[in-house]
Amino acid sequence: MKLGRLRFASKYLTIQHFYHEKQWSINWMCKHLGVTRAAYYKWLKRTVPEAEKENTIIAQLIVEYDDRFQHILGYRRMTDWINRLNGTHYSRNRIHRIMKELNIHSIIRGKKKKYRTTSPEATAENILNRDFNAEIPNQKWATDVTEFKWYEGPVAHKLYLSAILDLYDRSIVAYIVSSRNDNKLVFDTFEKAVLANPDAHPLFHSDRGFQYTGKAFQSMLSQQAMTQSMSRVGHCIDNCPTEGFWGILKAEMYHLTRFNNEDELRAAIDRYIHFYNYERFQERFGTRTPMEVRTAALATRKPVQFPIAENKRILQYKAKFAA
Repeated sequence: MKLGRLRFASKYLTIQHFYHEKQWSINWMCKHLGVTRAAYYKWLKRTVPEAEKENTIIAQLIVEYDDRFQHILGYRRMTDWINRLNGTHYSRNRIHRIMKELNIHSIIRGKKKKYRTTSPEATAENILNRDFNAEIPNQKWATDVTEFKWYEGPVAHKLYLSAILDLYDRSIVAYIVSSRNDNKLVFDTFEKAVLANPDAHPLFHSDRGFQYTGKAFQSMLSQQAMTQSMSRVGHCIDNCPTEGFWGILKAEMYHLTRFNNEDELRAAIDRYIHFYNYERFQERFGTRTPMEVRTAALATRKPVQFPIAENKRILQYKAKFAA
């Protein structure tokens, strides 16, 4: 692995490895790798540059974190996590170069679009209107239900996850896992969130699923003095933060494993949501976790603001077509 700038370093490392591990002949390996014995011994006795020693340490950290976090870290997040956990200030370009040498990269998830028509009892306006920025905790909550599958032989069974996301710190305020996608699933999630935040009266945003359009749920919102907001039909981007969380959860946990029973899947969901809330650093928050941001905000009268950066593609589109 060529982590320094020395020519043939990867060949010399290979020779060194197999000589110590397998007792292969140095002369034979040099001959087949196209290097001379003298050059190998010169490399072996050389003074290793400090930058190369540091690159080796970085490479070990990259391999460790890639394995520990199941290949979910791209070079940007890998840089953030290495610097945060080790008190270092390595550049992204350097981490990127070493990751390429190691052939380590993040998992890329495919995008799926699913639309479902409903006949709601009553709908609400899209008050949120894609303004996903919140100035304080419990100002804006977003919610949704997603589906998972586990397998008993070739037979697939389903589990459903209902979660409520706070748009200020992107923490999961409450969640419930159930084998049934029904009113109870959503009602229990809402009650759990209210129990944990009894003084919260946020704008409550969801899609137009049957659980949210029913009069019973709207009565629950009214009792908590919450204003309801709903996405437009066929516009999943209106609930972008929650959809984004589903994508992260499935890419970084669910799609990495085939689950053979319900308990395995439930435990994996519990572990991941704890990891997301308490251990998963986010660049937007200055390489802090959602719960670190939430705890700090709840302890002060003037929480730190984390404005959402403008999407460059959207700005280019507006400049071209909205003039």
